[in-house]
Amino acid sequence: MPQSYIKRILDARVYEVARETPIHEAALMSRRLDNRVWLKREDLQSVFSFKLRGAYCKMSRMPADELARGVVAASAGNHAQGVAVAAQTLNAKATIVMPRTTPLIKVDAVRRRGARVILHGDSFEDAAKQAATLVREHGLTFVHPFDDPDVIAGQGTIGMEIVRQHQSPLDALFVPVGGGGLIAGVAAYVKYVWPQTRIVAVEPEDAACLKLALSRGRRDRLTEVGLFADGCAVAQIGREPFRLIRDTVAEVITVSTDEICAAIKDIFEDTRSIAEPAGALALAGLKRYVETNAVSGQDLLAIVSGANTNFDRLRYISERTEIGEHREAVICVTVPEKPGSFRQFCRVLGRRNITEFNYRYADATSAHVFVGLSVVPGGDDLAGLLAELRQRGYATEDLTDNEVAKLHVRYMVGGHAPSDLGDERVYRVEFPERPGALLKFLTGLGRRWNISMFHYRNHGAAYGRILLGVQVPRREQAAFEALLDRIKFRYWEETDNRAYQLYLAAIER
Repeated sequence: MPQSYIKRILDARVYEVARETPIHEAALMSRRLDNRVWLKREDLQSVFSFKLRGAYCKMSRMPADELARGVVAASAGNHAQGVAVAAQTLNAKATIVMPRTTPLIKVDAVRRRGARVILHGDSFEDAAKQAATLVREHGLTFVHPFDDPDVIAGQGTIGMEIVRQHQSPLDALFVPVGGGGLIAGVAAYVKYVWPQTRIVAVEPEDAACLKLALSRGRRDRLTEVGLFADGCAVAQIGREPFRLIRDTVAEVITVSTDEICAAIKDIFEDTRSIAEPAGALALAGLKRYVETNAVSGQDLLAIVSGANTNFDRLRYISERTEIGEHREAVICVTVPEKPGSFRQFCRVLGRRNITEFNYRYADATSAHVFVGLSVVPGGDDLAGLLAELRQRGYATEDLTDNEVAKLHVRYMVGGHAPSDLGDERVYRVEFPERPGALLKFLTGLGRRWNISMFHYRNHGAAYGRILLGVQVPRREQAAFEALLDRIKFRYWEETDNRAYQLYLAAIER
């Protein structure tokens, strides 16, 4: 039973390598959600993750002869760093088998701690099989990332700290789940001291091994596991964690990639730190819980479990954040192919913030415009806008939840124009980024020349940038550029640009 873990947790040796991390009230999130939202900051550990607690608890209790032979672990990164730190502290040799998909920042961090790294396979299961081979062949001791009582006890010290730091019982505690070691240890302690606190497990939709096990009443294996939240990319919940979880966890919430990205932004805005996807998982579940159950005035705590993410992933995270918060919609609108139609369409949108505007001439009758725009979350703002556009005669489709549109099409709108498109000239335009600036530009262009290509994306910078194709006969070019001068936005002609010529210029069919 979970009670048997209390003494094990109280006796756990973790503070020789770990620190007692603080609980921060997320002031911005608390105001937004009308609840008191707390963050347990395990991203502030020396290895930027909670995993060193369990690894050190396990290794510090190993017999001396086992430790002398060396240890081996399989990990996507954070457990690997924990084992490496523990081995370094205890003067033991550590070999870590990591999937080839592990972010380089985690691989380098393990190597810097003096551990030997072997990259093998594409998943935790592949790495675990290779680690088992090393155990058989070399007599190493396997340090499991989650399915071990001592590892669970080490992670359970987080629950002990939460009880001590918060003092009064929480209404609900949200814990990310991969293999289950963290939630098993935390829930065992917290439910013993605060039986009234609701323990909520949070998993990615594409790696929900605990939800699968609970629904079937037994541990089962996912056929596929998503890798975005790589710290939780586990196909099967651990045997010992599952035994504990069934007695302590009230429910499992699954969240999407977009919701995780939004939670990463939320943590940044409240703490100025950047959580990894698995690290923001619990907060994403907390937000979903509040929305689903309409709770208010409660004390809700999410464990921020780690901050080991590659810098180059931030671009993707940023792109998905606004959709995850339901603050951006992606729509396709059909407008007449004639001068002034873009301006008229933007007038219908009013002063709504346009985040993206993509178009390429295809035929002489109609234009399909790919538009991203800001909407008010949690209401009927988008539905009202779509209804208004359709009422005004615009054929409109909502692509907000279309993965192909979000991941690919938004970057591919374009291609060569047909040969009947004559006199196209291309300009790159730069303007101060503020509401209404795009409409000002289109209004300034007037109705004399037809727009044949348009690309705009709001990157959150001080200046917005447009790539504009417009049908301007050579004899009218001076007049067109005089018009651009009057608009007073900086511009450069790019008609001879090699990239445009190779991929976008009109060609003979």
